[in-house]
Amino acid sequence: MVAKNAQVRKKSRSGFYALLGVVALAGAGAIGWAVTRPKTVVSKIDPSIPLPKAEGYVKGRPDAPVEIIEYADFECPGCGQFAAVTEPDIRSKLIDTGEARFRFMDHPLIEIHQNTMAASLAAACANEQGKFWEMHDRIFMGQPDWSGYATANPKKFFKQYAGELGADVAKWEQCFDDQKLVAQIEANRNEGLQRGIRSTPTFIVGGRMLTGAPTYDNIKALVDSAKADAGKGAAPAR
Repeated sequence: MVAKNAQVRKKSRSGFYALLGVVALAGAGAIGWAVTRPKTVVSKIDPSIPLPKAEGYVKGRPDAPVEIIEYADFECPGCGQFAAVTEPDIRSKLIDTGEARFRFMDHPLIEIHQNTMAASLAAACANEQGKFWEMHDRIFMGQPDWSGYATANPKKFFKQYAGELGADVAKWEQCFDDQKLVAQIEANRNEGLQRGIRSTPTFIVGGRMLTGAPTYDNIKALVDSAKADAGKGAAPAR
């Protein structure tokens, strides 16, 4: 009986120590996320910097009083998180209501993301058929499948997405293979570099630049500030 009780106590201690190990690992993971999560930083920019020709992709009313510009890399995890978590609120509460318009600018970090240029090209070719935003959303949703960590052949995924979205796949593939839109992607990227943008996602609203992982409230505050500045006669960022 004594031996049996000792066995029970030993098992209880083992379970307790195992639980402590799980808690410690979870705590370490939470601390690591807190330490590595990009900080949100707002700084002033010079709106008079001359820019090369760049267009990006616009969603919203042309006469909206404020423009939100995002410089993004399709392979950037932070950009993917923004697209999935924050952007839906921005679209429904700011873009669809006419309070602001949204401009997506390619900013592929080609030095660290091997498939990012292909992703930008896939979206640009979808844009030729009026399906940029649909492809934008699908590319970000499928990021774990086509990223450089997962495959060396991202085109097969993008081609599949084009079909899912109802695009003419043959035309999309011809555009992708010809790479005729790479120059436009580079122009978008060069504009960001000239503005001093080195990380993604980065946002410009009015005369302010925001880097890091913004919430809806962060973006809304900048939109409100830009509207106030416009009312005082401040020059727009573009």
